[in-house]
Amino acid sequence: MTKPILFNLTDAELTQFLGDMGQPKFRAKQIREWLMRGAPDAASMKNIPETLRRDLDSVAQMLPVKIIKKLQSADGETTKFLLELNDGETIECVLMRTTYGNSVCVSSQAGCAMGCRFCASTLLGLKRNLTANEIFAQILIAQWELRGDKFSDKPIRPNGDANNNDVSHIVIMGTGEPLQNTENVIDFIERANRDMGIGWRRITVSTCGIVPGIERLIEWGRPINLAISLHAPTDELRSQIMPINNKYKLSQVLDAAWRFTDTHNRQLMIEYILLGRRNENGDTELYNATPEYAEKLSELLAGKNCMVNLIPWNAVDERDFASPSGNAVHRFQDILIKNGIHTRIRRERGTDIGSACGQLRLNNAK
Repeated sequence: MTKPILFNLTDAELTQFLGDMGQPKFRAKQIREWLMRGAPDAASMKNIPETLRRDLDSVAQMLPVKIIKKLQSADGETTKFLLELNDGETIECVLMRTTYGNSVCVSSQAGCAMGCRFCASTLLGLKRNLTANEIFAQILIAQWELRGDKFSDKPIRPNGDANNNDVSHIVIMGTGEPLQNTENVIDFIERANRDMGIGWRRITVSTCGIVPGIERLIEWGRPINLAISLHAPTDELRSQIMPINNKYKLSQVLDAAWRFTDTHNRQLMIEYILLGRRNENGDTELYNATPEYAEKLSELLAGKNCMVNLIPWNAVDERDFASPSGNAVHRFQDILIKNGIHTRIRRERGTDIGSACGQLRLNNAK
């Protein structure tokens, strides 16, 4: 029999659940506070009687996700969590400790239906959308990793930073396409802002170009950041590596994106994974990272309020791409800069634990 998940209960339901265990009403408030800190089990709840802690752990689950495995990068800056959902599906999320704060990359779906040819997340297809609670719980898992039970008497500070060990930034770039699960993602963002004090401008939604989803974000009206996974400057090339381009062409995606950024006066982030391929001699030939494509990308983005995030491809065993050389990456960047396009090369974090861009997957036993 599946245990009830206390985090998913309303305050009234939690009070009733505890009342049925013979507990006074104030216990519900205490336990809710612990749940909102990310307590993984009742044993962690220090101001709860020991007998109640034991009873709760035997009859209930605290959060809607459970840690199966935790991997730490060699530099100590990145932690990847393999999480199990209540129905046995698995997802991954990543905590990144940076100079500007603590950022969490969360998943919005178990698996992904987009079929991008360079990505691990879509290898097993889409299993299901995550609920808002399941997305929110990923933030709580990261928050507990940062502070644990050391902050039992300290509230989470709004827009926390690296110095006070709070989650300060959220990127919805894990497994799944957020704008195929738009309403749950919006609900999650609203709660992260309201309940954890994380500012709109510290939250980023990344999409491969679901135009109706972008239009829904415009209608919603919150000034979050939008990132477009572009990865090609022409429809022909993009359709080869991103099947979604057969439904929503580059012009449609960018038109919607520019309307979003104009509404909020926000800079659009363009994600561009730089790909190479091995030839028959074993040498790497450039795929979408040629100087020609750098010029085409410059033409496509000329005069627009955007920043291009260049991402050298991160290895995925099941894919036959290769990462371009450092010289090729910098040559591509130099052409964009020459043409007046704001750009940077992303510093990849956690490649040694498979947590860099494009490496997150539905189920990772490594």
